[in-house]
Amino acid sequence: MRLTFVVSYLLVLICTAPAAIAEPQPGIAMHGTPKEPPGFSHFPYVNPDAPKGGKIVLGQSGSFDNLNAMIINGEPAAGIREFLVEALMSRSLDEPFTLYPLIAESIEVPNDRSEVTFNINAKAKFSDGKAITADDVLFSFMTLREKGRPNHRTYFKKVKTAEKLSDLRVRFHFEGGDRELPLILGVMPVFAKHIWDPATFETTTLKPFVSSGPYKITDVKPGASLTYTRDPNYWGNDLAVNKGRFNFDEIRFDYYREPSALLEAFLTGSIDIRSEEDPARWAEGYDTQALKDGRMIKAEFATGMPAGMMGLAFNTRRPIFQNPAVREALIHLFNFEWTNRNLFHGLYKRTESYFERSYLSSAGKPADAHERGLLEPFPNAVTSAILEGQHKQPASDGTPNNRANAKAAYDLLAKNGYKLNNGVLRDKDGNPFTFEFLAGSSGQERLLLTFANDLARLGISAKIRVVDSAQYQARLKDYDFDIMQFPWPASLSPGNEQLFRWSSKVAHQPGSFNYPGVENPAADAMINAMLTASTAEQFASSVRALDRVLLSGFYVVPLFHVPSQWVAHWAHMKYPKVTPISGYFIDYWWTEKK
Repeated sequence: MRLTFVVSYLLVLICTAPAAIAEPQPGIAMHGTPKEPPGFSHFPYVNPDAPKGGKIVLGQSGSFDNLNAMIINGEPAAGIREFLVEALMSRSLDEPFTLYPLIAESIEVPNDRSEVTFNINAKAKFSDGKAITADDVLFSFMTLREKGRPNHRTYFKKVKTAEKLSDLRVRFHFEGGDRELPLILGVMPVFAKHIWDPATFETTTLKPFVSSGPYKITDVKPGASLTYTRDPNYWGNDLAVNKGRFNFDEIRFDYYREPSALLEAFLTGSIDIRSEEDPARWAEGYDTQALKDGRMIKAEFATGMPAGMMGLAFNTRRPIFQNPAVREALIHLFNFEWTNRNLFHGLYKRTESYFERSYLSSAGKPADAHERGLLEPFPNAVTSAILEGQHKQPASDGTPNNRANAKAAYDLLAKNGYKLNNGVLRDKDGNPFTFEFLAGSSGQERLLLTFANDLARLGISAKIRVVDSAQYQARLKDYDFDIMQFPWPASLSPGNEQLFRWSSKVAHQPGSFNYPGVENPAADAMINAMLTASTAEQFASSVRALDRVLLSGFYVVPLFHVPSQWVAHWAHMKYPKVTPISGYFIDYWWTEKK
């Protein structure tokens, strides 16, 4: 059906004079130049001759009630962005942040990156055969800017004007020196203006919609399964960025309420491939006859990506966690060494940085001159130990008592008015130190129960509330928790997503990933420095400075990370010999199942 697009605001369509003449380019890198030359045939990490055909079944935990993954309402179904909704450009998995042609066949950006022009491929079309035009791009931009997820709203508010130059040409102008914005717009999802109504865009839907990607949704069983079928008329089959990818005729996501049921489905062959992050399951859970005789394979993929931060987030909107010293004290009480050995077979490594496992990490490195200059206006934002690269997360002796760290924690709490009275820790007003852990799975519950026992030894009462996936997501969206576990993955090119995670502007905006409620002027300034950095050296320094500010705020209890990607799969599943720095992705796998 054809619906009329009505917007509540007016975009200026007259462009300002460009800062410099920009020539069309077949790619763009955040820093430096793209790795692949113009006219390249395929990415180096794919098999361009991979056979097409077959089916793959993937497992998902929880449930879903929404096919529109561009809004915060409901639980989005898996695979929408990967297989259904395309962007203007495609990201390389082997570079920090580099884009190559997809819907847009070329890009024009002046040296100061004050604007970007996208030239749309005349062959690009939606699955109903209608051509993708500048109207669709502008419609997508304006809808996401007003009604999309908070990250899109935050990013796109920086765009000063948007202009249709022709049916296949669109230009965006920016307010300030955010050098990442041309790339952010390059990965913006593009959807069909003729099938979406802005008035109902934020309403959840289970109705499959017209899109431009390599697959169509062909079967929806709400909360149970979702099936994608490869579109034989997909317009982008011959593009270099798609060679060797999207090889399965059918991709089905099956949903399971419990992790144990999901694992059992894999072990019985109902699921074809499974990523694993639980060391206990990786060590013992796949020890079957199928593994011994080679029908099942356990593979470890090296990755050059930062591990990011998996942590227990303190909700600083709660009065009990507004004091950084209190948060630091609880970090001392987490007994990583004992927990890792007894719960996780010793396979985890402790996380020391929000950009762990990369050169962007500040751990073990003294701040360089550029970092110190950035931090100088905020003299109390970073501890001296973290500034000099001497800080490490508290380590225990590996016993369950953790006496030395318990003493350090109590000393911090005592200095801030807490006293232990008859086995109960109380604040200066006599209120007991008690709070609730929010958990969304039994796996989280086991970890939190161990931590709660450590806290109890110091008179702190921590209850654990386990809720279903829908309630868990709803409570996270509204920041209705005291402490909860969350992963903040990282890339080698962090950018505007850091606003969505740590900016003061989103601390009280529902649906952001700023779960701790960080409202820190130093963090805001470091993110701005990162987004405006003009050289790779300045960029790395600003990221490390942000890392130091976040670590010094003690906003999370840093947990752990796996040293590599653990993937179990059935032997008929095949993949190329070369793994990109981003690790494994199933969109360039194939099957040889008879």
